[in-house]
Amino acid sequence: MVFRGFITVALLTLLLGATQLPDPDNAFFSSHEALSLRLEGPFNQLFARVAQNQKKIDPSSAVTGKLTITERGHDTVIDGVQIAVRGHTNRRPGECAFPKLKVTVPSSQTAARAVLGDQMVLKIATHCGEAPGETISRKYGRLQNEHSPLREAFAYRLLEAVGVPTLRARLARITYVYTDPKSTEMPDQRQPFVRNAFIIEDDDDAVARLGGTRQIKERSFTNAHDQFTAFDTAVAALGQAMIGNFDWCLKMTRDDAYRCNARHPLWNVLAVVGADGRTRPVIYDFDVSGIVTGHHWWFKDVYNDAFVKSKSHPAVEVVGQVQRTRTLFGRQDLDDARAHFMRKKSDAYHVLDSAKLDPTGRRVAREYLDAFYNEIASDDVFYRPAVVVGGLRLYADASQTNTVCSAMGPVSVGTVVSEPLDTTDSMMRVIVLDTVWQWATPKPCAAIHDGPVWIRRAGVSRDYPTGSSLTR
Repeated sequence: MVFRGFITVALLTLLLGATQLPDPDNAFFSSHEALSLRLEGPFNQLFARVAQNQKKIDPSSAVTGKLTITERGHDTVIDGVQIAVRGHTNRRPGECAFPKLKVTVPSSQTAARAVLGDQMVLKIATHCGEAPGETISRKYGRLQNEHSPLREAFAYRLLEAVGVPTLRARLARITYVYTDPKSTEMPDQRQPFVRNAFIIEDDDDAVARLGGTRQIKERSFTNAHDQFTAFDTAVAALGQAMIGNFDWCLKMTRDDAYRCNARHPLWNVLAVVGADGRTRPVIYDFDVSGIVTGHHWWFKDVYNDAFVKSKSHPAVEVVGQVQRTRTLFGRQDLDDARAHFMRKKSDAYHVLDSAKLDPTGRRVAREYLDAFYNEIASDDVFYRPAVVVGGLRLYADASQTNTVCSAMGPVSVGTVVSEPLDTTDSMMRVIVLDTVWQWATPKPCAAIHDGPVWIRRAGVSRDYPTGSSLTR
């Protein structure tokens, strides 16, 4: 496929400068100081109303409460705030006992505006729950404790630092007060309790900050081929790879079905139209990304951890998504995007070193970041051996008598394999990295995910993609 707005070397400097769009000062999100809040309300009543209607959020389910903002030792008390649950999957059964919130401050509260500026709606990413350690939910894989908001806020700051358009986030420390407590719940609802959280920027505010005029809504979005430049799309895709996020969808071409469908050509991606007419992807919502959760329960159904010597799951996830970009972009587009991230490497590690993270979160974050920069730094690593011939099959033996996972068809062009573990005249034994999730659904292929297989040597090459632009 040939992406609209193919980026030539002569235009690279101009476009790299344009990646960071106009950014009016916003003191609320520019501050790295955690916001101190106290939120009082009938949370049991709110959560019960939401539980009765899981399909969509009913605006009438909001409850009235009180918000106190503490800044420099001074309390600003705001009565009559509206507290509602927000989000999609986080309010499903088994996900978050304490889901994401939206607090709307009455426009008549002039005292609040003096503290919050124009940020009169607070979209709160909460602690989700009280699960111990690194426990994640089985359905969507959320980390259900207050390490999660610290890690996700870090993900937003990291992406911003490396020039990936995203929303802004500000850490908060929130005291919750139930006005309708139950004596049987833990933590004890009869007492105020304090948890980490962060405030996320509103979509419309982000559009204005980024110099946009409007969004292209999901129902009107066609695909990245038609509506984004290759460079902008590649930067977004590599940004997702850097943080191990798979909870996103961007329909790349008319026929692209990788993790997308006709109803959702965009998922956790905004399409922002700038004043210059150029439409750019803005990515968000990272609460189930690997850099936040620490691991994904589905890993063994998709990837073989033996693909990297360390058997690091974060490293394999990063390699998987980074290598998928080779099926989407031309070589020049890929090299331009890689160069962009390499220029931001020191900024990325500075954000990591200064971030407020728990010890495990810091270790996991470094593992993802190290893997990402190792993967994109050199051509020798980035251009790994890949399948370049259509119709190839995988075999359990060098004699090609037993095919592996043949029900899912021949190997997709662009699928990456390891260096040979063994060879014959025409065959080689390799670990396969399922970059396009070909063998992940509906039934995972154990032979590929658990061990090496054989493939014809003539069908594999590092020279992929071959041209400066990609037509497919």
